[in-house]
Amino acid sequence: MRLLHTSDWHLGRSFHGVGMLAAQRDFVDQLLETVREDMVDIVLLAGDVYDRALPGVDVVNLLDDALARLTAEGVSVVLTSGNHDSATRLGFAGRVLERGGVHLRTRLADLENPVMLPLGVSATGEKTQLAIYGLPFLEPRMVAETLGVDQPSHFSVTEAALNRVRDHLATQSLPTHAVVLAHTFASGGISSDSERELSIGGVGAVPLDLFDGFAYTALGHLHGRQMLSETVRYSGSPLAYSFSEARHDKGGWLLEIGPDGLEIVKPVQWTAQKELAILRGTLEELLGAAEHAPAESAYCQITLTDNERPAQAMERLRVRFPDTLVLAFEPADARSKDIISYSDRVAAAGSELQLCSGFLEHVRGRGTSVEDEAILAEVLETVRMQESEK
Repeated sequence: MRLLHTSDWHLGRSFHGVGMLAAQRDFVDQLLETVREDMVDIVLLAGDVYDRALPGVDVVNLLDDALARLTAEGVSVVLTSGNHDSATRLGFAGRVLERGGVHLRTRLADLENPVMLPLGVSATGEKTQLAIYGLPFLEPRMVAETLGVDQPSHFSVTEAALNRVRDHLATQSLPTHAVVLAHTFASGGISSDSERELSIGGVGAVPLDLFDGFAYTALGHLHGRQMLSETVRYSGSPLAYSFSEARHDKGGWLLEIGPDGLEIVKPVQWTAQKELAILRGTLEELLGAAEHAPAESAYCQITLTDNERPAQAMERLRVRFPDTLVLAFEPADARSKDIISYSDRVAAAGSELQLCSGFLEHVRGRGTSVEDEAILAEVLETVRMQESEK
């Protein structure tokens, strides 16, 4: 049985104000190619299907098209809801869709309702089966009571949910290999018997050993593809959704499970319509350096290190890098970082013109030109004349 582990599609998301539906349609095309070339039986989608709880009509249509194309290839789909999804809306018509091979696991009631599939005869001559369990995103305060948890935390509710999964597994008469989908923040740096607070950087974390004993755990939530252990992995998002993901290899995991358990796990690569580029330097360096030619067709995040902010920086950059989406300024000269506070500027101003010039310099990060001061002087004179006529 071949399974393709994906997550965090975030359908409908924009990238710094740029719509991504076209790029997401391209991803779906690549997903279908992978399904055909690798003869995938089941696609796993571990949460954050949509980017918003209330997706637009065109976004819903994109998911509808993706599911229709996958099932037309004879592929089953098992998906859970993430923290960006509305579990109730995403799970609508789940019982009907189940008949067509789309298995929605968005409710706590479905924790003990796995997708069951035969795997064949093991080396010991026993018939075996595959059970795919889906854990939706578990908001501790919302699900603690239902799961019988006294102190709500990501660890406690996930542990309670997985205990239900294990209890169900224990009732199976045939040897069963279990795959679990979960949308959560898991870490190998903590354990379930740790006396430390189960969090990393203040974010509630789930210890890796909670997933011990399962054939494979398909995680969603983090956008970087990574292996926490041989059997616990994040697929990451199929597309980069922030410049922090510029160096990620985007794709998923292709796994094969047979009668004797997990056999193969290998990465699958997908390419984006546009690359991401992070550039840093002075304006003249960036506009002239040949090494930056590949960034001319990329989405760009640029940090200018000029000691004074160049005039019309964005307009000039976009002549060479038309898809510059983020522009920041970090002066290279340490002395330029000793910024005088605006209150100090006000106190030091000897005239109204100096006061206005200081404000302009404070806002723009560069000194005023002769032309700037001439305009300010003209404005001040106009104001004085109007005041004197009152």
